[in-house]
Amino acid sequence: MRRLVDSLRGQLVLLILAALAAAQAISLWLFVDERSLAIRAALGFEAAGRAANVARLIEEAPSDLHASILRAANSPLVRFDLSAEPSVDHENHANAGAVKARVRTLLGDSYSRDIRVELHEVEGAILPLPHLSPEMAEMHLAMMRGELAAVEMNLSIALSNGQWLNVGTRFERPPLQWPWLSTLTFSLTAAMILIAMFWFLLTRLTGPLRRLSQAADGLGRGEEAVTLPAVGPSEVRDLTATFNRMQERLTRFVADRTRVLAALGHDLRSPLTAMRVRAEMVDEDETRESLIASIEEMQGMVEATLAFARGLATSETSETVDLKVFLAQLRKDMLDGFELDDGAPVYLRLRPNAMRRALRNVIENAERYGGGARVSFGQDGENVVVQVIDQGPGIPDEELERVFEPYFRLEKSRSLETGGHGLGLATARTILRGHGGDIALANRPEGGLVATLTIPMDSDSNATERNMT
Repeated sequence: MRRLVDSLRGQLVLLILAALAAAQAISLWLFVDERSLAIRAALGFEAAGRAANVARLIEEAPSDLHASILRAANSPLVRFDLSAEPSVDHENHANAGAVKARVRTLLGDSYSRDIRVELHEVEGAILPLPHLSPEMAEMHLAMMRGELAAVEMNLSIALSNGQWLNVGTRFERPPLQWPWLSTLTFSLTAAMILIAMFWFLLTRLTGPLRRLSQAADGLGRGEEAVTLPAVGPSEVRDLTATFNRMQERLTRFVADRTRVLAALGHDLRSPLTAMRVRAEMVDEDETRESLIASIEEMQGMVEATLAFARGLATSETSETVDLKVFLAQLRKDMLDGFELDDGAPVYLRLRPNAMRRALRNVIENAERYGGGARVSFGQDGENVVVQVIDQGPGIPDEELERVFEPYFRLEKSRSLETGGHGLGLATARTILRGHGGDIALANRPEGGLVATLTIPMDSDSNATERNMT
């Protein structure tokens, strides 16, 4: 779940759902408010119409029928009574004019009749209506779900006989309801948008970005460069085209560097061979032996240079291997020349021959200068770590990085038996960095040196490990 939220696809989906939910909530709030206003307006006009009809009936009927007319007109929602004084002494609402116009229209009276309207909100807990029976009040309370908020309207209409018809009514505001149709439309809208977004994200956005990420990771590991197709939105196409150009330039740069280094080492062989032949013709033994030794050293350096150049090459195909089995086979090939600590299987993708050479260089250095080597391995987060530990005198701290420079040797005697050519660690670091990793040296407090080789894992390695376990 956390990985989904961290991904671009997950964040876009959550953003769309949140925006849809917010838009739906605002629409529902506006709908409920408009519905409430419409219902209250309809009830107000209905009460005004009933009041106008009752007023006309009283004016046209004999006075002895007035009480019967009022009893017949009364209801739990609207109360009528006749009085010498109006119950409304002032108007206090902007909508009073609409109610008065409604009454005047029904009575056929323009402006001569005095009509007064008062509307106000009823605050606090209220019963549905003061004139309902307890049973009706309980039913009304249940129907309104306990959420009672009302507008009270009082209306006073002057009659032709000098009396006032006083009308009192109360309109409950309907409670908030979530129509099932709104839920259905929200679900359908969200589903259609998410389907469209998933298609867009998978095929047009996150798909090309994922391939770009895998290609960049492969380039960092020194794998064969593959030109990516420029698909998706214009920004993604531009990014893909830029990556393809960068990949081509880097590949060409490394290939040119490797060819120059290999050609230089190869071309030096012929003059060195000629120098060796001429050196054999020198009569003086001491001079002849000195020249031959120097030429042999130069020939050794040429061979080491060619080997170093081969270490820069990236033509070898990467494979997913079990590092435990890989190290065990290397130990067997080196005639059990080092100790190998046991550990859980770890799978990672690498170029086997190049990595075998890098490990051999580091282990042979530990055996030559540190009196033996002990190798351990394990997984540290997204990386695989291999440590080569020796019991030697260590290296001065200021020389821990310099030993990775080509042709640099701590041993100054220039003896090939004790100092080598100074390309072993440089080659190992080149190979490790070609896999996207690195190698570092550190002196141990208890004595000796530890070489830490770090190799990043990729998704293929993690998937293989899950399948194997």
